[in-house]
Amino acid sequence: SGQVRGLCGTFNGDQRDEFTTLEGDVEPGVAAFANAFRAAGACPALGPGIPDPCDGFPGSRERAEAACAVLMGPAFQ
Repeated sequence: SGQVRGLCGTFNGDQRDEFTTLEGDVEPGVAAFANAFRAAGACPALGPGIPDPCDGFPGSRERAEAACAVLMGPAFQ
């Protein structure tokens, strides 16, 4: 606890600083934070909204919801 930072967050119990970049800046949102770690030219920058990953894969939402139902079920409570 309190010894990590980067894409995994800070893990210090304070959610206000979870989007801290390697330079020490706290980004206001997910897209800006992710773009701070993007390798130049490796992938396009994220816009203000994060695309829904299920939109590109028909049927993914149903499979994901079924898998999450198991994780949220009594076996893991």
